Amino acid sequence: MASSPLRFCLDYLSPYAYLAWLRMPAIAQKHGRELEPVPVLLAGLLNAVGSVGPAEIPAKRVYVFKQTFRIAHEQGAPFTLPPSHPFNPLLSLRVTAAVDDVAERTRLTTALYSAAWGQGRGIETPEQVGAVLTEAGFDARALLERAQLPEVKDRLRKNTEAALAQGAFGVPSVLVDDEMFWGVDSLGHLERFLEGRDPLTPADLAKWQHLPATADRRQGGKPRP
Repeated sequence: MASSPLRFCLDYLSPYAYLAWLRMPAIAQKHGRELEPVPVLLAGLLNAVGSVGPAEIPAKRVYVFKQTFRIAHEQGAPFTLPPSHPFNPLLSLRVTAAVDDVAERTRLTTALYSAAWGQGRGIETPEQVGAVLTEAGFDARALLERAQLPEVKDRLRKNTEAALAQGAFGVPSVLVDDEMFWGVDSLGHLERFLEGRDPLTPADLAKWQHLPATADRRQGGKPRP
């Protein structure tokens, strides 16, 4: 029975997803898994779970830059801020969703991430995205037109809904074998899972899932009577 792929849920808005993506091809190859980029809309995930993005919290927005800059330095990865942040990733996500072939979608994902976070270029407008597509050897006009088709827009929405159904609440999220790993700092845990060395047991998880809550922040954090 073939091993399931590493489904990498991404939004180009996230520098954490960029840094995680750079490491994913080597992880997939090491463990004999196919890498499948899955474009999702981070805003949709956040809205569904009632959360906000890190860049929407002023103090956290500054910290995100400091942390991702340091992670990039550790990885030896090129890291340059895009022209604005948050930016609108919708067109880039739809263009990615428009590519059926997984290998070609993987190549396009790398090109768009490299442009935004490796080179500091915008990837919002048709002109910006088209330039990246052309440089990467894609038919820019055809892909930009395909990105506007209802079925492609619907594919992005369904990707987001499927990720939510599998437990995702942000990006990067890696879905594999009915498990989900979130964040660039979870990639070591992902590797141990793939090696069969995950320390978490079903019994451990059950204890947490059934642990009662005695305070609710939404009610002023008061203990329950």
